[in-house]
Amino acid sequence: MPAVVIANNGDVPEFEGRITFSVFVCVVIAACGGLMFGYDIGVSGGVTAMDDFLKKFFYQVWERKQEAHENNYCKYDNKKLQLFTSSLYIAALIASFLASKMCSKYGRKPTMQLASIFFIGGVALTTFAVNIEMLIIGRLLLGCGVGFANQAVPLFLSELAPAKIRGALNISFQLFITIGILVANIVNYVVGKIHPYGFRISLGIAGVPALLLCFGSLAIYETPTSLIERKKVEQGRAVLKKIRGVDNVDLEYDSIVHACEVASQITQPYHELMKRESRPPLVIAIVMQVFQQFTGINAIMFYAPVLFQTVGFGSDAALLSSVVTGLVNVLSTTVSVVLVDKVGRRALLLEACVQMLITQVWI
Repeated sequence: MPAVVIANNGDVPEFEGRITFSVFVCVVIAACGGLMFGYDIGVSGGVTAMDDFLKKFFYQVWERKQEAHENNYCKYDNKKLQLFTSSLYIAALIASFLASKMCSKYGRKPTMQLASIFFIGGVALTTFAVNIEMLIIGRLLLGCGVGFANQAVPLFLSELAPAKIRGALNISFQLFITIGILVANIVNYVVGKIHPYGFRISLGIAGVPALLLCFGSLAIYETPTSLIERKKVEQGRAVLKKIRGVDNVDLEYDSIVHACEVASQITQPYHELMKRESRPPLVIAIVMQVFQQFTGINAIMFYAPVLFQTVGFGSDAALLSSVVTGLVNVLSTTVSVVLVDKVGRRALLLEACVQMLITQVWI
């Protein structure tokens, strides 16, 4: 690709560099972490709507489902089934704190590798589960993989990306999540007709992106920022030259070194966050994340087939409707990838808020 001048926002100097093939490969491999998470979001709701899965592990739910003449409202009210779905997120929450420490101490690349190993173990247990205990332990391992990947991958992408396309590359993680959801919905729809082990195929395919990340991460670079903050400065400079495709990386290298030095001088980061001048950005960051979750989109994506069934859709129709929802999600995220570095983050955020308000009032 032709050389371009990569500029940051504000008063940060311009950096030389190209959008290299190495960066492209690293981004695709790392974004498989998003594919893992997205596939698991989509596959779980699909398998819990499959009769074979319910008969094997949640027989009481299956019995109540057969007795539902008009709809399936409240037929999925089962504590063990709730544990199956929620155990992943409980494990992910706890694992994310450990992953944060590991990212800082050992680097982004090893953290992603460990995430893939957790995920492969979880896939193996859930795919070949013969009882609920195996199923739940498998879900906990999947949750650990999600927690580690969701910490390491966005950070990896942000530090690796040239400033000119940093927004697009960051969103690629979310794009791969939506692709994973869509693929899972399609797989569920296809294998839902395979009895009695269709659900095992759905659960087992989750291992594909995990294997891609596990073996692919052996070929990718650690980020220059991670290397420099861990005092491997010469390696950091060498990697920066490779991913930018130019020898003159002094400005960007000095900028990273300066940022790492400033960060290392902060001995009590949580105390700094509590200072008066830090409160506005802290509150904004937390509130935005909380409200984004409170829109309910995760519940819709996770439980889509079940939600469609509860309002009277048949099993195949519910799975097909989930495919349509996943397709819209992918297309919308693709629009964001294209526009984010052109129109900015704020414009997309405001447009999304208006769009969600209108559609939720309509629903």
